[in-house]
Amino acid sequence: MLYHAYEMQRLALLPARAFAGNALSLLEMAPDLPASRFAAAALASFEHPLRRFDRPEFGLESTIIGGERIAVEEEIVWEGTWCTLRHFRRAAERPGDAKMLFVAPLSGHHATLLRETVAAFLPDHEVFVTEWTNARDVPVTEKGFGLDDYVSHVMAALRLLGPDTHVLAVCQPAVPVLAAVALMSEDGDPPPSMTLIGGPIDTRAGPTAVTRFAEARPLEWFRHNMIHPVPFGHKGFMRRVYPGFLQLSGFMAMNPGRHLDAHWQMFVHRLAEEHEPLAAKQRFYEEYFAVMDLPAEFYLETISAVFQKHLLPRGKLDWQGRRVDPGAIERTALFTIEGERDDISGLGQTRAAHGLCRNLSEALRLHREQPGAGHFGLFSGRRFREQVAPAIKRFIRARERRTGAVA
Repeated sequence: MLYHAYEMQRLALLPARAFAGNALSLLEMAPDLPASRFAAAALASFEHPLRRFDRPEFGLESTIIGGERIAVEEEIVWEGTWCTLRHFRRAAERPGDAKMLFVAPLSGHHATLLRETVAAFLPDHEVFVTEWTNARDVPVTEKGFGLDDYVSHVMAALRLLGPDTHVLAVCQPAVPVLAAVALMSEDGDPPPSMTLIGGPIDTRAGPTAVTRFAEARPLEWFRHNMIHPVPFGHKGFMRRVYPGFLQLSGFMAMNPGRHLDAHWQMFVHRLAEEHEPLAAKQRFYEEYFAVMDLPAEFYLETISAVFQKHLLPRGKLDWQGRRVDPGAIERTALFTIEGERDDISGLGQTRAAHGLCRNLSEALRLHREQPGAGHFGLFSGRRFREQVAPAIKRFIRARERRTGAVA
């Protein structure tokens, strides 16, 4: 009933939000009065967090190639119940540019969280992104979605795009992507490279508050406290999900002081009419507050397999009854990236992939520990643009030269 109570509370607050919005419109008629500015800043600070932020747009309409601005158009390459494969097609495609599949996390936020990641690679790569479906929008009559299904979708996307497609996983998908590449290696059609960014390959290697929380409670506790039916009014009515608002609450609780300080700064920016820093913070929180529900099967299987039983690093992970062996990876170059200050996937968790890929030559391995970077700084922000993204591009170019894909 928690999800139903949350929806009822949201609906109950709609009149207050509407009142705040109307009052803001009236105060705009006298913007020069100090009292008006203070009241407007207070009302905006109250109204903004009450909004429901649905899936944002990528908004990547152009990129710069060779000093020229080139139009970018989104197109859907494949669409299923649980996943949409999105292509950012540039108006001037270059045959020599490497093809990349970005596997977005299914962990509460939309794939648009990778907007900066995609933007950084558009000038010199052909980019595709997996966009997972919000579980509350999938009718209960449709088949569920578990960890096996995630691995299957990654393999299907890579095979659809072709054997020259490089794959990059951000955070949560590191485990299913590594499993998919291992299975494809056994089948003889592996991708040329795999980049894993801040992912929980072996959570025992670098415990964090997230991993300790998952390990301290039995799976039944998560089933009882974190799984709730979708309330009436959504397509997925009565489907059991891990609600996005619970995931958001967990993220906020990890650094409450930081979020309170950020909202206080937004109030100060409004009062001082500092529009640029205010807009930047608002954009971040509109993305941050836009959450989605996870299918219950996937959430519980991930908690069990990745955070509690550590099946992949222990060599006990199965996919559809078939044992996953990262030792089968011999031709896919591996690049792992970790953040010095990552409080979600701690140092060592992603690097553990190198120990599992035991038959991969040293020439096909690379690891990077990014100084000063937190979790989100590994795929967005200044450090990502100036240091992480160029390192990934160099890694991919080296692999392209090795395979002869680029003259």
